[in-house]
Amino acid sequence: MQTANNRPQNSHVRVWILCLILFLSVVAYADRSILSISGSAIKDEFGLSAIQLGLILSAFSWAYVIGQIPGGLFLDRFGTKKVYGVTLALWSVSTLLMGFVGEFSSGMTMALTLMFALRFALGLIEAPSFPANARAVIMWFPSAERGRASSLFASAQYFAVAIFSPLSGWLVSRFGWEWPFFVLGGIGVLAVFIWFGYMRSPRQHPQVSESELRFIEQNGALVDIDSEQTLKARPPLSKAMFKKLLTNRMLWCAYIGQYCIIALSYFFITWFPIYLVQARGMNILDAGFATIAPAVFGFLGGISGGYISDKLLANGWTLSWARKTPYIVGMLMAATLILAAVIPSNVGIIAIMSFAFFGKGVAAGAGTWTIVSDTAPKEAVGLAGSIFNGIGNMAGFITPLLFGIIVGLTGSYSIGLVFVGAHCVVAALLFLLVMGPIERVGEEQDAAATSYQKQGKKDGINAV
Repeated sequence: MQTANNRPQNSHVRVWILCLILFLSVVAYADRSILSISGSAIKDEFGLSAIQLGLILSAFSWAYVIGQIPGGLFLDRFGTKKVYGVTLALWSVSTLLMGFVGEFSSGMTMALTLMFALRFALGLIEAPSFPANARAVIMWFPSAERGRASSLFASAQYFAVAIFSPLSGWLVSRFGWEWPFFVLGGIGVLAVFIWFGYMRSPRQHPQVSESELRFIEQNGALVDIDSEQTLKARPPLSKAMFKKLLTNRMLWCAYIGQYCIIALSYFFITWFPIYLVQARGMNILDAGFATIAPAVFGFLGGISGGYISDKLLANGWTLSWARKTPYIVGMLMAATLILAAVIPSNVGIIAIMSFAFFGKGVAAGAGTWTIVSDTAPKEAVGLAGSIFNGIGNMAGFITPLLFGIIVGLTGSYSIGLVFVGAHCVVAALLFLLVMGPIERVGEEQDAAATSYQKQGKKDGINAV
């Protein structure tokens, strides 16, 4: 362990940790989203229907949801570094194997089975990734910086789409649908070495200065949650903790809010490129490039949401309204994607999607993983993040599957767009009217007990 005498004088290690988890988040999102770019070519090669393709697109999220609670328990038991590193290696192998499906399948049924199985495996293995991101942010960042930090890794989906959608479109058009899986799998394998080489907890990191360590610790960072002593001393999981996380009204509004955010995300990374090809007449390469503008605006919205939320907090707003206000406004902006159903030009479609995803980014940057960082019980950070992410990611299989069913039964994308946009209005109303105060779970009871004790002393109750 480094001491005050041999630490560097000044450092910004937390910034480099954030860059690292952003990079891994981009890889994770790219792995799950490249199927939408290869989807049309896979559909044609193997003769799949829209409903069958929707089933494959949803396979990732079925497993991703199933793996959330086990993944969170692993994080709380073994720590962020080990769990993230091992799962990163395994999911990269799953991505590589997806490119070999054509070599091992002799017909549509076999191809469908193999692709569903590999996407299911990818989702199961990737499950701890975003709870691990939240855990790293809680460990390395003070409370006043968590909005910006969380908004950055939450915006990884936009980086992934902006960078890898056009790259994947080019690879598919030039070399075949398999090549995006080969490229992304290889990048993931290389990322394993970067992660294990740099990631440490704050007290054990050789490059963190004493002043940075003191700053983050004194301002709310839980610097010891991944230490060996803390992991060994963690109390066993109790039914009371599960009940606390599953019966809290504030948390349920956060869970449903995350579900609605994920519904928009999965429409964008699954059916939107296919919609551009099949309903708007674009070729695969143009569809890949057409996703750049909404992705860029979504990223800008995400960064803006985190910045605005932290700024409101710094200017004296309560934690509740500093997190809620950008979320509510952003989701109402995102609801405008419904207008895509009546806009005739492709340029207009991209413009309204860019505006809508800027709003979605604002909402996600201020009100999703930031709230987990602000509210998770200290003794169950991984579990709280996993329940939040698990319930939210149910939208990952419901949205692609229902969208595919809607298109298959009606032959039109317009009803599907209304279905996706309605999520935004529901989420905004929940945060505005139902959620109540945002506070760390467990501390509200502690605060009430402290207040009661103080009042008792004032009234002479303790003298009894």
